[in-house]
This record gives sequence, C-alpha cells and structure tokens, in this order.
Amino acid sequence: MNISVPATSANLGPGFDSLGLALNLRNRVEFHPSKFFSVAIKGEGENNPRLKGNNLFISIFNDHYKRLTDKSQNFKFTFYNQIPMSRGLGSSSAVIVSAIASAHEAAGIRVSKRRILNHALFYESHPDNITPAVMGGFNAATVEKNKVFSQKKHLPDYIKAIVVIPNKQMNTSKSRTVLPKSYSKDNAVYNLSHSALSVAAFFNEDWEMLKLASHDRFHQKARMKTLPELFTVQKVAYESGALMSTLSGSGSTFFNMAYDEDTAMISNKLKQKFPDFIVKILDFDNNGLIIER
Repeated sequence: MNISVPATSANLGPGFDSLGLALNLRNRVEFHPSKFFSVAIKGEGENNPRLKGNNLFISIFNDHYKRLTDKSQNFKFTFYNQIPMSRGLGSSSAVIVSAIASAHEAAGIRVSKRRILNHALFYESHPDNITPAVMGGFNAATVEKNKVFSQKKHLPDYIKAIVVIPNKQMNTSKSRTVLPKSYSKDNAVYNLSHSALSVAAFFNEDWEMLKLASHDRFHQKARMKTLPELFTVQKVAYESGALMSTLSGSGSTFFNMAYDEDTAMISNKLKQKFPDFIVKILDFDNNGLIIER
C-alpha cells in the first residue's frame, strides 16, 4: 500500500491555529506485512538514525493497529520524505495523518477523511496543519467538542507558492514561548478582522486583497525576530510582486503566493538575496491525503 500526505503552510498571517493550505510536496510511505519489522527512510531524515528507533509514525501506527485489530503484526515500512523537518511545513502533521490512515488500511478498515482528521486531533490539538494535510486546498478550521469543523477552497493552478526554507530549524513548542501571554482587545480585533478578510479573499479568489488581509499582530514578528533575515525575505518578496508573504506555521520557512507568470522572477530575486536558503516554486495541492491500494 502507498499512503501520501502533502506539506502544509499554516496560520497564513492572522489565522493563528485556524487557517492553512496544502502544498504539492509530499511524504509517502510504502508498507506491507513482513516476517520481520523493518524501517527504511529515503530523503528527508535518512541520515538521522534516531528516526528509525524513535519513530512517531510507528508509535501512532502500532497504537491504532492494535486498537483496530487487537493483534500484533510485523510490517516493512519504507518512507519517502520530501517535507523538511522542523521548518514550518507540517512535517509532523504529515506523519500523524499518514500513520492513522496506514493503520486503518492495514487493518482492512475504510474510514472517511473526516474520521482520520478527528483522530489526528488527539496528537495535534491545532487544526491549521492537519486539516489541509487531510483535505488539501485552503482550509478554515475550528475545534468544537473534540471534532474538527472546516471549510475547504479548491486553489486554482494559475497561482503558485514560493517557499523560502532557511538553513535553520524552528521548534514549534519553543517558538510558542516567545509569544505574549495575553493580547490587547485592539490586537485581538485586528487579527479577527484580518483573518475573516483573508478567508473571504481566498473563497472569492480576490488574490490582490491578501497582501492587506494577511497582516498579523499575534505571532509573526515575535517569531521572525529569532531569525531576522525573514523580515528581508518578506520585503524582497513583496517588492518583487508577491500577492502575500507570511511565516509558514511557526517557521522558519516563509510562504509566498504569486501569479504563475511572476513566480520565476520572484524566485530568482529571493535566490540571489539568500544563496544559503532553499527556494522552491510549488503547486498547491487540492487532494490532501491519498491512499493507493
């Protein structure tokens, strides 16, 4: 069986813990029953021996497979990873979603994407990454009574993502420690209004509105200060014609959106300015979780 899950970019400026979209950069796992348990990793993480012995995927997979079948079974797993780790592109959400989906497939139980999404909430309490990972596209999501409620927007192919991936990781838990303990009413209203405007702009495909709508007062500046080059990334992206430019998740990656015809120029300028960073032009992903039997 093959299970694949896309990278994601969350928050998108003001949509703290609620807005996210999927990018066509996938992690894939191939597995089948075997006499002996084995793990092979290719791509991101292949040089990290700890991932084979302390693997989040295997832990979640085993928990669900045991719950679903009440038995143990050895499998051979091969991971093909494209999503950089601890860079704000949803690598942990991809692991969580693919493990849950794989366990159900291995147990011969077909479940809806919505069910998988709600199971993922147990491991990741914020729906901004796990929702687009499962559903694809742009998503506005919230949690009520331990369930994710969301709305999806299919993203057209004439807009693209340009991601700038610094050579420094940012840990989500640590990055939350730099955030304020409380927010003023003015800043809360500011983010509420800009988040609402962002959702309306995405659903109405009013891409020109996103530069204004994506302004944030909750988290971006505090997190960007830990890697000040990100302020210049945003400045260069906007000066080169980006439609929006926001910190991807908790960082360190910066997410930019542009019209297809502008992506090469924006990408080249970012590469020239930041030769030590990785700059990728990506399509948006509207499929989310894919299961190939």
